[in-house]
Amino acid sequence: MNRRGFLIGLPLALSACTAQEVWAPDDIVSRAIHRKPGQKYLTLYTMKNVGSDNGAHSALLINASQRVLFDPAGSFKQDVMPERNDVLFGVTPRLETLYVSFHARSTYYVVGQTVDVTPDVAERALGLALTAGPVPQASCARATSRILRQLPGFSGIRQTWGPNRILEDFAKLPGVTTEEYREDDADDKTLAAAEISAMLRGEP
Repeated sequence: MNRRGFLIGLPLALSACTAQEVWAPDDIVSRAIHRKPGQKYLTLYTMKNVGSDNGAHSALLINASQRVLFDPAGSFKQDVMPERNDVLFGVTPRLETLYVSFHARSTYYVVGQTVDVTPDVAERALGLALTAGPVPQASCARATSRILRQLPGFSGIRQTWGPNRILEDFAKLPGVTTEEYREDDADDKTLAAAEISAMLRGEP
């Protein structure tokens, strides 16, 4: 993927997350809500080390009555999608791509696993995500697996601290589809942030 195709016009700020409370106001969340008609689904994102293949982070995209991203203890911060305790609202496909691209670089790649669910299951996942955070550092897989285990049809997901274990269990779900996302950006996130900021300002 190439960041240049979808970053123009998106204000962005990147910083580390902590477990402190974050609660965007109702009016801001309401204006940001994005809905995608049609089939409801969940996408599990796993960030994996290129050298060791170890999982480094788990996140869950939920396409329910609205499209949100549960990014527990994540390092992705921006000014477009309002947040409530690790849940990002207003996740358009373009912003989803931005999220994936932020994590994919020379030392890490991203695996996206998608499975269709009923509207009821999607709404259940949304409700659980809204009450799951804020999540402490190093607890992303534990929080994500806890949500998934409570959904009908997902009892085979083990409660775990390891992103790879969730990926393995998710892969066994009927009808799951899998994609890998790789980029060759430098490992230094400050360089990526500077590059993105320059593109947003229209600098060459």
